Amino acid sequence: MDWSHKLLFTAFLLIAAAINGAQGDAMVTGTVFCDQCKDGQVSLFDYPLQGIKVTMACPGSDGQLTVFREETTNWLGSYAIKFDGTPDLSGCYSQVTGGGQRSTGCEAAAGPSQSLRLMFRMFDMEMYTVDPLLSQPAQPMSFCPRSASPVPVPVPVPVTPVTPPPAPRLPPLPRLPPLPRLPPMPPVPFLEASACPHNMWTMPEYNCYWKVVNPDMKVVVVFGLLAARRYGTDLTLGVAMRGRGDPYRTLLREGTTALLNSYNSVQFPYHPLGVVEHLNLALMGSERLVLLTALRFIRANSGYGKIACRFTTCK
Repeated sequence: MDWSHKLLFTAFLLIAAAINGAQGDAMVTGTVFCDQCKDGQVSLFDYPLQGIKVTMACPGSDGQLTVFREETTNWLGSYAIKFDGTPDLSGCYSQVTGGGQRSTGCEAAAGPSQSLRLMFRMFDMEMYTVDPLLSQPAQPMSFCPRSASPVPVPVPVPVTPVTPPPAPRLPPLPRLPPLPRLPPMPPVPFLEASACPHNMWTMPEYNCYWKVVNPDMKVVVVFGLLAARRYGTDLTLGVAMRGRGDPYRTLLREGTTALLNSYNSVQFPYHPLGVVEHLNLALMGSERLVLLTALRFIRANSGYGKIACRFTTCK
């Protein structure tokens, strides 16, 4: 059994001990964006909306959809709806119902509803996610790209065919010498799949891979105010990478590692913004959610036993 499997097995034992005998629950998470260009999808011009009301509806016994729960998005534009026990949420939908940032003018119309997708089930706990919900302004913003108007098809003008004179024959060109063989292109590390655990990120011989963030950067700058309330405003990322013995310190250590991996490889399962969002959602939930989120980061940082760490010693 290699180190990654041992690490995952240890984490499973810790979580099982922490939540043994606890009553299961379910959680639904998602994000609401301002669709400024009214193109029906999240694009470069869109941003998360705070204070938007989201309603979750589920089919009743008569087949009609009934309102099941309502929640409001936080400053990251995210919402989390928690249920005691493990109810059957198949066939349920989430829909924007209004409220929020009226100064932006981005709540004239709500985008389509989105169905729930089961992402995780373990120890009588279920995690559902919802594709991004959209809230739209009355008209697209002036800076949005506009589709080009169709160009009228020109009417063909009849042309009398003219037979060209025969082209003069030119002497054959001399044959070129063979071209030299080009060296192979160097690999592009950012495009390769790579996942490295936290202990490798702390080794001095790999410090050149800290490119977007550095060990002296404050945790509050990277993860926001919720992280500052839990970890303080003076804690740095370098110190956070050495955290252990506590679920919240383990969450921060593995979340920081996942953030570094997401910047290092475009094929890493988490996007940098997704790492920040999942860590903040865990901090707003129970200690069991903290452990489960840390476990998901650990599995991603280990490459799920299939993706290797592609570090080479820095020069």
